[in-house]
Amino acid sequence: MAARYTTQSTGVRRALRALSLYIRSPGPPSAAVGLRFVCNNAPEEKTRVGSESTEEYRFVERLIPPSRVPAPPKHAGSSPSGWTPPADTPPPLPYMIRRSRMHNIPVYTDLTHGSRRTTLVRKVEGDIWALEQDVKQYLKEVMGKELPMQVNEVTMTLKVKGHVDSELKEWLASKGF
Repeated sequence: MAARYTTQSTGVRRALRALSLYIRSPGPPSAAVGLRFVCNNAPEEKTRVGSESTEEYRFVERLIPPSRVPAPPKHAGSSPSGWTPPADTPPPLPYMIRRSRMHNIPVYTDLTHGSRRTTLVRKVEGDIWALEQDVKQYLKEVMGKELPMQVNEVTMTLKVKGHVDSELKEWLASKGF
């Protein structure tokens, strides 16, 4: 009973408060009837109206960094930095390796536990097991021995034991990736 009474009285108080907001007359609050408002007697501040110039915005645009990496220029062969563009058409293989957002071949080296050297091939699409067989065959020709590899189907990455990033990048660029 007491909880019901407090809920009803709270609702009545809210209704009276809302009603009193509508009944009030415009003007100063009732507590400040005898006070003089300083803000009414203060001189009005002059507001400046700015003009908008689109001609000068080109100078500002130069300072804003681009939101996307621009498409690389077309080269015949490799550039002076050693970067090679991908082939115009992807090679007819059961797998595809996409370039990174900076247009590089996604082959990275990793050094863990102080001396464990691994090479990671990322952004693989398609049949990752066919890529593993091709990489094994290529590295056996180049290195003279078969290197251990690990395939991760969830992240679509291929991990190779040892730092063989330069060999893999060169091989993938020759394939047209």
